Amino acid sequence: MATNDWDDDDDFDLEDGAAQSNDGSDLLKKLRKAKRADEKRIKELTEQLEGLSKAQRERVVKEVLNQKGVNPKAARLILNDLSDVNEETVSHWLEDNADLFGLQSKSQEQDPQQQADLAALRQQDIVTQGATTPDKQMDAMQRINDAGSAEEIIRMIQSGTF
Repeated sequence: MATNDWDDDDDFDLEDGAAQSNDGSDLLKKLRKAKRADEKRIKELTEQLEGLSKAQRERVVKEVLNQKGVNPKAARLILNDLSDVNEETVSHWLEDNADLFGLQSKSQEQDPQQQADLAALRQQDIVTQGATTPDKQMDAMQRINDAGSAEEIIRMIQSGTF
């Protein structure tokens, strides 16, 4: 038979250990409770941040739409398309999708003088499209033949117009 050499002091240590483990479990319960409270607070703050971010994005979009004179209902489309919302990205989106709202993009907005200049250039292109340029040698020969005197020919040579 095996003998058990238990001392009464050892039994007392176990009781102290049990008392300590109870305190440890109380500490563990307190830590878990604090962790749950922290998680709840983090969730509340995250929701609040998301709400403020959404409100700020909507505000930026509405301001840009008001500046551009676009229907505020377009904000839904813009918010769905853009992840990063600021004045520049919203303006760029509006330029890219100007035809959806009947807007003129910057490239289409020109003053009347520029439009008249472009029309004149187009007319010149049409006229000169089928034209041939004169050959320099033929032109020089024609000028020599048309010259009335030797002095005119000498002046043409000196001026370097050949």
